[in-house]
Amino acid sequence: MRVAVIGGGGREHALVWKLSKSPQVDMIYALPGNGGIGEIAECVDIKTDEIEEILRFVKDVDYVIVGPEVPLSLGLVDLVGKHKGFGPTRDAALVESSKAFAKDLMKKTGLPTADFDICRVREEALLKIRGKKYPLVIKASGLAAGKGAFVVENESDAREKIEKLMVEKILGEAGKEIVIEDFLRGEEVSVLAFTDGKHFLPLIPSQDHKRLLDGDKGPNTGGMGAYAPVPFLSDEDVEKIIDRIFEPAVYGLKKGGIEYKGVLYAGLMITDDGPKVLEFNVRFGDPETQAIIPLMESDLMELILATIEGRLGEMRINFNAGYSTCVVLASSGYPGKYEKGKEITGFEDVDDAIIFHAGTKRVGGRFLTNGGRVLGVTATGDKLEDSIEKAYGEAEKIHFDGVYMRRDIGNRGVVG
Repeated sequence: MRVAVIGGGGREHALVWKLSKSPQVDMIYALPGNGGIGEIAECVDIKTDEIEEILRFVKDVDYVIVGPEVPLSLGLVDLVGKHKGFGPTRDAALVESSKAFAKDLMKKTGLPTADFDICRVREEALLKIRGKKYPLVIKASGLAAGKGAFVVENESDAREKIEKLMVEKILGEAGKEIVIEDFLRGEEVSVLAFTDGKHFLPLIPSQDHKRLLDGDKGPNTGGMGAYAPVPFLSDEDVEKIIDRIFEPAVYGLKKGGIEYKGVLYAGLMITDDGPKVLEFNVRFGDPETQAIIPLMESDLMELILATIEGRLGEMRINFNAGYSTCVVLASSGYPGKYEKGKEITGFEDVDDAIIFHAGTKRVGGRFLTNGGRVLGVTATGDKLEDSIEKAYGEAEKIHFDGVYMRRDIGNRGVVG
């Protein structure tokens, strides 16, 4: 069969890499893809928000697998047809594209989450922050590429952030509506599961590292690395999370006339009172996917087909034992302004890791930087410490001008 993967980041490279191993897949197209994806798939220069162009191209492919949130929020799966597209419909994608919608869903279905207020005008937001206990979290309700959540330490900081989001519009339309919520303390984890609307198959839990700097300092990014599985969450813990969070959320959507099919991602805080929902995403995580997929034994295409066809109840997902760590190599200046076009060298020296390309392009046989997050270097090991050591050892072999990586990916998962 012929498959089109929508997207061009590290997540999509990991998906294409895994799909290329399926005996069911004969041809893979990536729209737009990147320099690394081009080595195992045919890249087509169509951007992920160019919906009409995508529709024209995928008329003759068998299945369309949507990576990023933007085309899902624009209704791509509705347009290609639920029999052909993998991912939720536009209405179902609201659980990510509108944090206000997601928080309302959590409230209606009784999901454990932080207390919150939804504000649509500046004056209302300024009233809501008065007398609050700090720190607080202020989130843009719309899509912000993982950079729309801000922890504020006092009322002055909160006022400033409200002004920037709702008046200066630093995130554009994403910040016209905001969510103000209590700050939760604990360990943040990512739990993802396939669902056909009736059945749920969880992937191994992972932990993302969203801040730019070591020790979870600095600005939020799209993610500077991840590891899987999380040693402080057991299989039984994950089953409880599916029962108490995933099922009520999906059934709550169904009660409102919205069917959810695809991958559902819950960003959770493991607090002293148990798991609480920080956010929902409607697609595979990035960079969590780059850590999870190398441990997956099962055929990814078969899982996708079972999700589309509503037969997940007869499926299982098998994973290799051990751990996986992904370290992201970023451009200097990210998540702010950065330069592109820097030559990347050292690939030939990497022999004990998988390199997933994100912001790269290939020009005349050379790989050049073409984004903020450039590469993800993923290594596996029997112990988490082994995978961390391998990932950093291999990452050190890759060079480009201004390369930056965090030095503590996975450390919070190392026991003792």
